[in-house]
Order: sequence, then C-alpha cells, then structure tokens
Amino acid sequence: MDPAPQGVLLINLGTPDAPETGPVRRYLREFLSDPRVLDISPVGRAALLYGVVLPFRPAKSAEAYRKIWMKEGSPLLVHGQALAQRLQDALGPPWAVELGMRYGKPSLRSAIERLRARGIRELTVVPLYPQYASSSTGSSLELVYRLVGEAWNVETLRVLPPFYDRPAFLDAFADVARPVLAEARPDHVLFSFHGLPERQVRKSDPTGAHCLARADCCDVQVPANCWCYRMQCFFTARALAQKLGLEPGKWTVTFQSRLGRTPWVKPYTDVVIPELARKGAKRLAVFSPAFVADCLETLEEIGIRAKDQFLAHGGESLTLVPSLNAHPSWVRGLTQMLRQLRGDEAETGEAA
Repeated sequence: MDPAPQGVLLINLGTPDAPETGPVRRYLREFLSDPRVLDISPVGRAALLYGVVLPFRPAKSAEAYRKIWMKEGSPLLVHGQALAQRLQDALGPPWAVELGMRYGKPSLRSAIERLRARGIRELTVVPLYPQYASSSTGSSLELVYRLVGEAWNVETLRVLPPFYDRPAFLDAFADVARPVLAEARPDHVLFSFHGLPERQVRKSDPTGAHCLARADCCDVQVPANCWCYRMQCFFTARALAQKLGLEPGKWTVTFQSRLGRTPWVKPYTDVVIPELARKGAKRLAVFSPAFVADCLETLEEIGIRAKDQFLAHGGESLTLVPSLNAHPSWVRGLTQMLRQLRGDEAETGEAA
C-alpha cells in the first residue's frame, strides 16, 4: 500500500470572481464582515459595511480590477495557481498541493476537500503572508482550524510560521529584484507594505506598552513586539536592503492601502512618494514585500496610481519590482522551507 501523500494547503487572501461590480461587492462583503479585519463592534461593522463601503466602493474597485485583470483571470489567482503547480512539480508525488483563498474562490473548504480526496492524513498549512497579522494569518488559521475540526478524522496539522526573516524568502525576493534594479537604476527605493490600523498593532503587543510607544520601537526584535506586523515589515526591508547593497538614506519603508479615518501605521506611501519627488528623486523603484503574488495592491495601487502620483510631482520614472509569483527562486525557497519544517519535526518529535 502506497503511503498517504503529505498535504500542503497554500492560503492567500482572495479575489473577486470577475472585475465587475456584483462579484466585487460579494467579495468585499465577505472580506469586511470578518471581525479580525474590521475589529470593531458588530453594530459599527455593519454600519460601516452596509452604509459606507458596499453602496459606493464596489464600482470603484471593479474599475481598478479591470485595469490589471489578465486574460486567464485575476492576477492573484493566476499566480497562485502557477505557484501551486510548480510547487507540486518540485515536491513530487509524495506531496499533494492545493491553493485556497480566505475569501472568495477557490475556498479553503473546497481546497481541504480536494486534499482529502487525494488521501492525505497530514496537512501542512502555508499562509502566504510573509509578515504576521491577525487580520490575515490569524484569520486564515482560525478558519482552517475550524474547517479541519469539523471532520470525524482530523488530520495532523503543521503550520509554516511567518517567513519575513527566512533566507529562502529574502533570497528569492532579492533574485527577482536584482535585474529590475540594474535596468531601472533608481536613485531611491521604496519598500511599501500593506498597512494596518494602529489599534491592531497595539493589540498584538502582549505587554501593552511597547508597540508604537516610541519612534524606534520597530528597530530591534524583542518579546514585546514578536507578533508585531510593523516590526516584521521593517525587518524584511532592512534585510532586503542589505542583500541588495542599498546605501543608507537611499531607501524608505512606507505603508499603503489605508481605509477610513482612524490612524494606520506610518509613514504612508501616498504621502512619502510626492515628498521624495519634491526632494529630487527622479527614478523610484518600489517593492511590495507584504505580497508574494502580484495583485490589485501592487499592480494598480503602486504600478498605476503611485506611478502617476510620482510623475505628477516631478519624478521621471517609477518601477514596480514584481512580486515573487511563481519565480523559480521562490519555488525553490518554499520547497526548502516545507522540507525543513518536516525534517525539524522528524528530528525533534515536536509539532510546529
């Protein structure tokens, strides 16, 4: 009897089924109904969702999606499916790899069902979010635990931890970036991460006294900020800058995609970009290292809107550094991390 394959569940956030108002509205309703995403009272969440967001935002978001939609579908889904297939090829028959989305399709439930149909008895869960946030990693894991626990026979679970500091991730991003930077010859590099409300960062601090309490709170990793998304973003940026040989003062960390009027983590990408142009930056290269696949936030928000903003304030060129997508270095890196995760457990007998 052949041994059961090792299951791998790749998880990303999700995408609408089509770049039209109806599908975008359904996607946003599911996404923003999550109490880990909009961590406010149920009454306030419903008022914001149904009174402000859903009546107006879907049409605007659908227009943005149409600008970046591929003939095969949503970039996030297309790149995710390519990664799953190439990872399957790299790992070989002893493994079974499936992609699931926290919101939208293919759903996490359907991905788990496909893995079970392939005969898995052990499951490695891979949240494709380099840096931890309760609204992404936490929400995805919570749902996976619930879905897996519904069955009578519950698979053994492993989880790949956030990989913001892992050489396999950092080396892959550096491999993608080097030829792009060599051609673009930027005079400044921006590391633009997805933003979070400040309240969510503070909630991640078990001491309640460190995160965002002073300007240098993210400069070093300490027990108080071990869950801090902002600290992990700064760690990733510093490591990439070092690997790419970027000079001090020639790169900046910012945060994009803020929503609403409450304070989000700073500095803001759309504030820093015109400042850089006014200070004389002409050629800007932008990384988005919170994403392992190109999507609306990279292709449209940075590649189109941020570029237009930079040029309007005197810049000459803005180059978006592509995400990892299904780049061979990323497939190798992810394969390495998965094999190490199993190998570590085989040696120690401990669950990850």
